[in-house]
Amino acid sequence: MGIRPRALEAMVSAPQVRLDAKAWRGRRVLLTGHTGFKGAWMGLLLARLGAHVTGVSLASQPGPGLFNLLGNANPVHSQLCDIRDADQLRRVVDESRPELVIHMAAQALVSEGYADPVGTIGSNVMGTVHLLEALRGIQGLRGVLVVTSDKVYENREAGVDFAEDAALGGYDPYSASKAATEILASAYRRSFFDRLGVPVVTARAGNVIGGGDWAANRLLPDLWRAYESGQPVVMRSPGAVRPWQHVLDPLYGYLLYLQHTVAGGATIPSMNFAPPREPVRTVLEVAQTFAASLGADRLWTVEEGARQMHESRFLSIDSRLAAQALGWRTSLAVDEAVGWTGEWYRAFQDHGDMEAFSQQQIDAYAQRAQDPALLRPHR
Repeated sequence: MGIRPRALEAMVSAPQVRLDAKAWRGRRVLLTGHTGFKGAWMGLLLARLGAHVTGVSLASQPGPGLFNLLGNANPVHSQLCDIRDADQLRRVVDESRPELVIHMAAQALVSEGYADPVGTIGSNVMGTVHLLEALRGIQGLRGVLVVTSDKVYENREAGVDFAEDAALGGYDPYSASKAATEILASAYRRSFFDRLGVPVVTARAGNVIGGGDWAANRLLPDLWRAYESGQPVVMRSPGAVRPWQHVLDPLYGYLLYLQHTVAGGATIPSMNFAPPREPVRTVLEVAQTFAASLGADRLWTVEEGARQMHESRFLSIDSRLAAQALGWRTSLAVDEAVGWTGEWYRAFQDHGDMEAFSQQQIDAYAQRAQDPALLRPHR
């Protein structure tokens, strides 16, 4: 699916695209999944660009996740809605009349996919179908970005970096649901939205870390809970390799990608956002770096011989297309991303103002990315 990266090797790499506040200021943006970890950060970024954001999501999970910590400072107009309810979702879409859509709502955990495959497929597959159906009748719609996962590729553990034209697949229910979402987004684009002149594109990101994530069965939140409780977490796959990156890196890429697409750039149906392959970091190495950032020793145990769910041992995706088309690359090295995450959790432990601290991290990221559009609000 999409433009073959090998065909793009002859292209001259694009200079780094910048965010254009004029392209976002005052735009009606529908953001699904705004109560989640990535969604809460995306809401802050969109608000800085001056967008009028309607968030559609289930209620946030209990606990000190970023969305809950933002409280009244949250700039997103929140509409609680289960995207598996087609009628309810259509009403929200009709009322918000979005010009731009960033679809991030999903059941996002491999482990939960095993525990509840039907619910996972309902959220990830049918939820996306319901959204695209509702959007077909919206006048003034200019572009749709559907966020999937780096796990959409058929991974035969060959140690390859998956480019956008690699075969889709999925061993487990979560991965399969995201691959199915890719296929359905492509079908809706070609069958319906192309004739309306509305681009529908998909983004695939590597493993994302950052402050404000409290999900179970994710490495850094689990390690933080071990640090707080003094009870070590059982590490499932210490030798597994993942494309680790700070949450702000792919979110910035998503914004660049949608802006470029809507501005009339060559439509690229799908795009990967991930760090360079080298240096690779295993689960164990990331855990060691995170523990060191907290001034802690070993926060985990490894249960040898325990029966485990299937997970890929090596996963890496090729982001050369994003570099060539957008000039995008990660602004934070892996160890820096882990360090920033540890700083966020330590500020939370010290009872800091987490809305202000998160905004400070966005300021620091904007300077790293050399993009002034993110340095101050544009309202």
